Order: sequence, then structure tokens, then C-alpha cells
Amino acid sequence: MDSDRCHRHTSTKRKRVSHLHPSTLARAAFLYLSDLRKGGAVQPMREKVLKIITYPHPTLRHESKPVKRVDADLRKMISRMFELMYEAKGIGLAANQVDLPLRLFVVNLAANAGEGEELVFINPVLSRPRGSEESEEGCLSLPGVYGDVVRPKQVRVNAFLLDGTELNADLDGMMARVVQHETDHLDGVLFTDRLSETGRMDVDDALHEFTLEFQSRRETGDIGSDEEIAQRLAEMEQKYC
Repeated sequence: MDSDRCHRHTSTKRKRVSHLHPSTLARAAFLYLSDLRKGGAVQPMREKVLKIITYPHPTLRHESKPVKRVDADLRKMISRMFELMYEAKGIGLAANQVDLPLRLFVVNLAANAGEGEELVFINPVLSRPRGSEESEEGCLSLPGVYGDVVRPKQVRVNAFLLDGTELNADLDGMMARVVQHETDHLDGVLFTDRLSETGRMDVDDALHEFTLEFQSRRETGDIGSDEEIAQRLAEMEQKYC
């Protein structure tokens, strides 16, 4: 999620989510499998160079699958996700925004390395939405595109953090909005899908420009075919899901 247009709306609310630090949460049994799966070894995969993909890349519409194992390679990819998020001045980034079909996202409301609190949400489930609030959102996969989105003001999240801690928390303010925005990504939903009819009209030209750029990059071979992308996602799912 883009930070540029969001910080001014909730800069006074960050301290309300300080209770999310893992040290204050009960430990839980999050399943970390070994490098060998039941029934055979996981096939080696070529190291993937992560970068933020942009609309209308097919992976942005892919419904992410729950993560069942965390290994050193995945930890490196998550670390790289934070780096990419900071480089893009974002406060949230979902795995499928870096072409990974995994149900996880990273968040740091401070938008800077070494500041704020870095959180990794694995297999998030949202419930108990309350209230309604409209606020402007942006997206690192749609740089420069913004629109007003109506979302619940409060929401409960259940997820695992990277260290295996189970998180159960009621969120509000910016954290609630970011978690909803990133969970949408994991379901293949973009914030532009939630715009009003007039809001959508305001961004249609920009979306068209992104589509033309995507088609151009595909024609030059910079982006693979839908079939090639689907195969790569399936390989990643086989390893981690």
C-alpha cells in the first residue's frame, strides 16, 4: 500500500496498535516443515529475483494459497519484500505484488527501515468488521493512482507472524485499513475494484496506460505468457503450500 497519501489521514493513530508486538502475544504452534515433505524431497527451484509487479500482471488476480512451511529461502524473500516496500515508500506489500502466490504480506506503518515496527502476516483471516470510513488509498502495483475507498473502521485479524506467534487482534485506524487492503491483494482484489463508479472513471485512463505498458513488455519478452506465469506459481505453491 502506498504511504504518500495515507500518512496524513491517521498520523495520530499509530500508537493505538502498539499492542501488536510479538512479545505481548501468546505463543502458538505454527507448522514449520523441514526441507523434506512427506512423500519425497521438494524439487529445487531457481532463485527468484523479486520486484514489484504492476497492473495488469496476472499474479495480481491470483488467489493466494495458505503457507504451510517457512524456510530460509522464504525468509530471504520476505526480507526482500520489506526492502522493496521501503524503496517504493510503501507501508504494506502483499506477496502476489512481487509475483509470489503465497498468503502473506508485510507491513510497517513508518515506511522506513529501522523505524516503526516490521510485521509479517501469514495466512491472515479477517472478521468482525465494524463501522465504515472512506479514505484515499494508493497501491505500489499502481504507482501514481489514488482513489477514495470505503472500508470498515475496525476489523479483527487472525494470522501467524514470522516467528510462529499467533496474532489475534482488533485493529483500527491506519493498521486496519492497510491489513484490509493487503488481504484484498491476497484474494486477487485491487483497491480500484472498490472505487465508486465515478472514482473508477477517474482512474480509467491511468489503468489503460498501465495495460498498454504491460502489453509492450510482454511483446518484448520481458513478461512471460499467462501459461508460463501459471506454471511458475504452481511450482511455488508446491513448495510452500
